[in-house]
Amino acid sequence: MIGESAIAQRIWEMKYRLKQPDGAPVDKSIEETMRRVATALAEPENNPEEWAEHFYRVMSEFHFLPAGRILAGAGSDRKVTLFNCFVMGNVPDDMTGIFDSLKEAALTMQHGGGIGYDFSTLRPQGAPVRGVGADASGPLSFMDVWDAMCRTIMSAGSRRGAMMAVMRCDHPDIEAFIDAKRNPARLRMFNLSVLVTDAFMRAVNEDADWPLHFEARTYSTVRARDLWQKIMRATYDYAEPGVVFIDRINARNNLHYCETISATNPCGEQPLPPYGACDLGSINLARLVIDPFEDTARLDTDILEEIVPIAVRMLDNVIDVSGFPLEAKRAEAQSKRRIGLGVTGLADALIMCRTRYGSAEAVRLTEQWLAAIRKAAYGASIALAEEKGPFPLFDAQPYLEGETIGLLDGQLRDGIAEHGIRNALVTSIAPTGTISLLADNVSSGIEPVFSQEYTRQVLLPDGTHREETVSDYAYRLFRDRYGADAPLPDYFTDAQELQPADHIVMQAAAQKYIDSSISKTVNVPAETAFDNFAALYLQAYETGCKGCTTYRPNAVTGSVLSVADPAAQQPAAPEPDAGVVYMTQPLDRPDSLIGKTYKLRWPESDHAIYITVNDIERDGRRRPFEVFINSKNMEHYAWTVALTRMISAVFRRGGDVSFVVEELKAVFDPRGGQWVEGKYVPSLLAAIGGVIERHMIEIGFLSKKTPAAAQSTLGAARQCPKCGGLSLVHQEGCDLCTACEYSRCG
Repeated sequence: MIGESAIAQRIWEMKYRLKQPDGAPVDKSIEETMRRVATALAEPENNPEEWAEHFYRVMSEFHFLPAGRILAGAGSDRKVTLFNCFVMGNVPDDMTGIFDSLKEAALTMQHGGGIGYDFSTLRPQGAPVRGVGADASGPLSFMDVWDAMCRTIMSAGSRRGAMMAVMRCDHPDIEAFIDAKRNPARLRMFNLSVLVTDAFMRAVNEDADWPLHFEARTYSTVRARDLWQKIMRATYDYAEPGVVFIDRINARNNLHYCETISATNPCGEQPLPPYGACDLGSINLARLVIDPFEDTARLDTDILEEIVPIAVRMLDNVIDVSGFPLEAKRAEAQSKRRIGLGVTGLADALIMCRTRYGSAEAVRLTEQWLAAIRKAAYGASIALAEEKGPFPLFDAQPYLEGETIGLLDGQLRDGIAEHGIRNALVTSIAPTGTISLLADNVSSGIEPVFSQEYTRQVLLPDGTHREETVSDYAYRLFRDRYGADAPLPDYFTDAQELQPADHIVMQAAAQKYIDSSISKTVNVPAETAFDNFAALYLQAYETGCKGCTTYRPNAVTGSVLSVADPAAQQPAAPEPDAGVVYMTQPLDRPDSLIGKTYKLRWPESDHAIYITVNDIERDGRRRPFEVFINSKNMEHYAWTVALTRMISAVFRRGGDVSFVVEELKAVFDPRGGQWVEGKYVPSLLAAIGGVIERHMIEIGFLSKKTPAAAQSTLGAARQCPKCGGLSLVHQEGCDLCTACEYSRCG
């Protein structure tokens, strides 16, 4: 059953074990979790008990791993979706439509689904808004609204928010979109990607001009190579945006005749139409290798052909048993019955077959294995169509004319012509971080092994931490067979040793046999020259990939995956939400600190609040180290103690901690704020944030903000109807707020 590793048990406990609202376990074991899922997914069958046994068997042997949403939610009797993520509807270019779309996004995220959006439908900044005599604020301003919504929804639940924003390469605001994340505090809840067309790639190749337009109006013309270089420089400097080859996606879409795709899910493996959903699961190749590490090592294709049809049936049933946040999503899923059967453990399976990731033999085996999965999966979906009927929008002639269908063998095409097919698209390769850990830490998706062995710090129930060694599945199997002192053969490679081009060739090899797309990150060493880095994206385009995402350690996002001591192979853990990992160790507290205490009068409290901020000096610079809040008013005692301990813990990690001020100042009290020293403050927390900000400015940690304009030049200030501040002035015939940019002309 569940693997021997402690991390597998911990992942089950944290992520997938069904519990009552008070935390009491419902699933007594991983076996019960899998029984729960198997029983729920078998409900649509005529003989559910028989199929529940088949479903349970492939899961219990870790041959097939449904996506995390399915494991956590199936059979729970909760109002959740079993789909990991969605692409939302097209955003209308009007205020009502925009905020209706925002509401749909919030409802979807409340159910636990990640979302993708194409913001190319919104007019560029400065474009006229007909009928109101104003200029548009542009797509990025509304992305900021989405970002704030996602943070709010995230704060109410246990799962991090996930969103993808894309924009076409010919949108007039594309350059601002590319540069958006140069500000490390902006759009943190979004992944960003540029929709790159074939025409643009030709213009880059020919060094042609490239018009930026919206609807019928061309706003400007740029040199295509300059725009391409801007994309490359941004992702080189701070890892975003990625690139999506959107024309290739639409040309190879089995549903080319009834939908147009313009966005992807947050991780990019599912390009989807409006309201499309991700129904995902993975075949665990690491568990299917016969005679591992021997000359006769090979994948058990007999078991593979047995597992794949069961997996396809399971994913097809997800569509019928899942809840949906919106009826439009239900209609989309049921009319096309799109599924995403993929793989995990590919790198481990290659190691067990004595093959180095990225080599010519690795490419050959990857193509061989994925071709077998595609054939079995399409055959299973055809058989399901014969049994249950094809997907409702199936139209034999245009479907069979599709570019991807043309690559299938004649027997499969004949089967589709005769019986139809149950699932419009069948294969995809998704990220499998935590379910791969659940399966004894097999390699994730088609990614290479990150490291053969590493140490992670795990939070225990009593609040203490314990160091835990986590080893890769194939590495552990090798050590068990050949001993701790046996030298590792050269096919034991990991992400630190590979060349970036090795990643691209493996992604391209897999893409040949995948209907949708692939979630894959190309890890690039920090010292890689820019020209070599940019060449990776051209390689991805030329070799048939549907997109490209890279990660190079940089000053904005840091080094997400790092190995502190390569010789000892002890990197930071690759799954940040699967355990506790310190990216930096906390600063030690000296015996004495310098600081200052501030007195805060809050109108609804009879007693003053005293805020003490103590500082530490590092490298000749003074920085905040800890915070204490005291008052005779005991009403706020518990949360102020919790708040100060949390803020102090953040301060002691070092780095740029100014975001703490911004987060506190953004808190609004639903009962209303108060006037403090002639200024409207939306909450007591915002007032505390203002005190900490003042201290940071006084010690030189933050630079003093320059007022937008001197009040004397704007006339007497009045209260703003939007933010409540004494900051409303009359200028050039309009009421203008210098605090929140509210304006009204009369």
